[in-house]
Amino acid sequence: MGTTADRVASYEDLLQVPGKLVAEILGGRLVTHPRPAPKHALAASRLGMDLGGAFDRRRGGPGGWWILDEPELHLGPDVLVPDLAGWRRDRMPWSGVRPKRG
Repeated sequence: MGTTADRVASYEDLLQVPGKLVAEILGGRLVTHPRPAPKHALAASRLGMDLGGAFDRRRGGPGGWWILDEPELHLGPDVLVPDLAGWRRDRMPWSGVRPKRG
């Protein structure tokens, strides 16, 4: 995996990581790794398009979801950046402007 810090990481530590790296806080440790290689990025993009078409935009699927590429998720003390994540629209507590439904 990537590099880690020896103390409990803070969000400020995460913000100091250069933009060319993906930074996450896992179990109190700052973990970094390079941005995905083109082959990985292409696979994730295609998967997002397929899932987004069916689950977000109702093209051959149920709709009712928002599918996001590389969202920053705050789960308790952890900060994660998965390749893709999805939320049912009716359970998403958006504040401010809501993404346009397709």
